[in-house]
Amino acid sequence: MVNSGIISPRKSVFTLPFSPFTSNIMLDNLKKYRIILASASPRRRELMQGLDVEFEVRRLPDVDESFPLELQGGDIPLYISKKKADAYRPQMAADELVITADTIVWLDGVALGKPADEDDARRMLRNMSGKTHQVFTGVTITTKDVQRSFVAQSDVTFATLSDEEIEYYIAKYKPMDKAGSYGAQEWIGYIGMSNIVGSYFNVMGLPVQRLYSELKLVS
Repeated sequence: MVNSGIISPRKSVFTLPFSPFTSNIMLDNLKKYRIILASASPRRRELMQGLDVEFEVRRLPDVDESFPLELQGGDIPLYISKKKADAYRPQMAADELVITADTIVWLDGVALGKPADEDDARRMLRNMSGKTHQVFTGVTITTKDVQRSFVAQSDVTFATLSDEEIEYYIAKYKPMDKAGSYGAQEWIGYIGMSNIVGSYFNVMGLPVQRLYSELKLVS
């Protein structure tokens, strides 16, 4: 079951120096909120910084990321992003806006999450070699009064990867923390990703253009 609370969450605050030219007036509707990115992912933190909004990073406790077996494709990370939000919600302050996200790789009707070990990473990369897979990221925006969620999809085609390339990548980059056992921004992305249809940032773990559009709708 999902842990229902957070015990002493670790947090970091990312602030922007005020200037009439650097302050993001397009998101003035968020000024009444403290924005929380509830994620341990350094990639999501980096992408969130690109939106030029002040936010805090807080780490969620371990959340049960299981999902009903009947869920398919993008419904899976959407469901998990809501579970993460529900784990945080009981201790939310009235002025907080919390962003939670989850990403999966979907290959031949099977969800690929983070690999259990190096053998699992090898299996995933070999299965994706020379094929097109989907990357789905579910995002949930939560305040005390409102919750809105969306899912983004990117189609990624991999070139044929040799065993030597797979072994090199796993040994050097240790992709144990990445859905599908790869990071688009790493060496494997440079040499292996032959085509992307959809958001590149979604493949990294946070579809920031769609997130920006959704944040503009928050009242």
